[in-house]
Amino acid sequence: MRFFRVYGRVLGLLGRDIRIAGFLAFANLIVAGLQFLDPVLFGRVVNLLSGSDKMESGVLWHQAAWLLGIWVAVGITGILSNIFVALQTERLSHKHRINSMGKYFQHVLALPLSFHGDTHSGRLIKQMLSGTDGLFATWLVFFRDQLSTILSAAILLPLTLFLNWRLALVLIALVAIFLTFTAIVVRKTETAQRRVEGLNSSLAGTAQDALANVMVVQSFTRLPAEGKLFGDIAQQVIRNQFPVLNWWALVNVMTRASSTLAVITIVVVGTWLHVNGMASVGEIVTFMGIAMLLIGKLETAASFVSSLFFKLPALEDYFAILDARSSVPEKDNARTLWAPRGEVRFEDVSFEYPNGGGPVLSDVSFDARPGTSVALVGHTGAGKSTAMSLLQRLWDPSSGRITIDGQDLRDITLDSLRSNIGMVFQESLLFNRTIRENLMVGRPDATEDEMERACRMADAHEFIIRQANGYDTMIGERGTSLSGGQRQRLAIARALLKDPPILILDEATSALDAATEARVGRALKALMAGRTTFIIAHRLSTVRDADEILVFEEGRIVEQGNFDELLAREGRFADLVQTQLSPSVHHLVAAE
Repeated sequence: MRFFRVYGRVLGLLGRDIRIAGFLAFANLIVAGLQFLDPVLFGRVVNLLSGSDKMESGVLWHQAAWLLGIWVAVGITGILSNIFVALQTERLSHKHRINSMGKYFQHVLALPLSFHGDTHSGRLIKQMLSGTDGLFATWLVFFRDQLSTILSAAILLPLTLFLNWRLALVLIALVAIFLTFTAIVVRKTETAQRRVEGLNSSLAGTAQDALANVMVVQSFTRLPAEGKLFGDIAQQVIRNQFPVLNWWALVNVMTRASSTLAVITIVVVGTWLHVNGMASVGEIVTFMGIAMLLIGKLETAASFVSSLFFKLPALEDYFAILDARSSVPEKDNARTLWAPRGEVRFEDVSFEYPNGGGPVLSDVSFDARPGTSVALVGHTGAGKSTAMSLLQRLWDPSSGRITIDGQDLRDITLDSLRSNIGMVFQESLLFNRTIRENLMVGRPDATEDEMERACRMADAHEFIIRQANGYDTMIGERGTSLSGGQRQRLAIARALLKDPPILILDEATSALDAATEARVGRALKALMAGRTTFIIAHRLSTVRDADEILVFEEGRIVEQGNFDELLAREGRFADLVQTQLSPSVHHLVAAE
């Protein structure tokens, strides 16, 4: 049954602390036993008092004092046991909630782009929070409150047979009826709750999507439409949640009625047994107390079980993410990349996305010599960015191989590969942190002088020191407090600071004005010297000085050469230049 499979895994997450869980189980056994003794001692006191007219005063007080002394000891031990259980459970639950959140977070960040492309970030965050909250609540309530209930029902309830087997059978029958009814409700609501959880995830994803694009929402006056979309999903949540709540409300009512029915049943049966000399008044009182205790515990247990089924879909989603595996697995014997030269070679590389759609790259082969600059040009969707994604091993080729200094990317560790590649993205991707923290993403051990030098080379130092807190200025989500050009220069400075042997410039200067582009261009040339550099370009004027240009079309390299050679061939590249720079083509040729 998936219920027991999922919650067995929940307990398994405790790892080495399962020993603490064992101690908690033992402490809960003590708590359950002490709670069981309360009604037993009370029944003994009732029996003592009911026969007090036949006892001497001294004997009565002696036995009463003995019973009360035991009762006090039981109470003190119970208090101490409960303190131990509550304290250890709180510590255990909080510790493992944070650990589980960290494990999930690191795992999700390590998953490939294929996973993130198919999964909404809002859903991932919702599943992390819902899943870890479910884990925390399960550990906390189970070990602090419900384990003693299970032990009471499973171990101590059968022991009542030794007190009075006839009344014990009545009590066991009542508990069995209650559990059967609860099980029926569980089966009826399990599928419906799974559907509700899916809708809740959709609700979170819709909200995150709108908030992440709030500028679009406001610019296109989408507020009513987005509100309606959110409201429609919310209404679906309500429609599907109410039937589940109705069933559990019925369980709640039946649980409260069970307490009264149990007492009445035991009084009626007990009275008949007492009249026939088969039960004492004290035994009847004891069983009434045990019944009240057990039904009360089962009431909280029913509420706990209902919460477990409400949390089950969220926990399944949480574990499903943890079970997701990378599409670019690292070999057990993967070695660290050693790239003193930075020679990159594509050998008959083809690639197709796992979800189909046809080949994105077909038989791509080229050799980027150490220290040279290679430009990738072509129409949108031609395969330029995909080729560079394969170089960073964000995907693996469907066929063929890619090497750096003769080392197949699939044979080296991902960390060592990506630490040797610097990247300036087409869209500046910045964290909602300080400028300093964003710069140090690629190189956490950079000194102040190195950081400032990189920013000066990227023409970023001047605007940084004009900020309110200089390098310690917060730049907002995705760097929204900076202009587009400032964000791009900061991204270039980040790559400069990393100082890798291989660079990928994805339209690195596209957001800069002409004057700033010229200054940054000089800085990039200094950085590119002696390093293998790939330039993804749509603006063909930016690849004028590239050592080699690869012209992509429909996933293939259709032309290859430097700017002048390709222009002279009057082929695909010349057509692209004619389209973009028609007023300047003759000027470029004449400049030669």
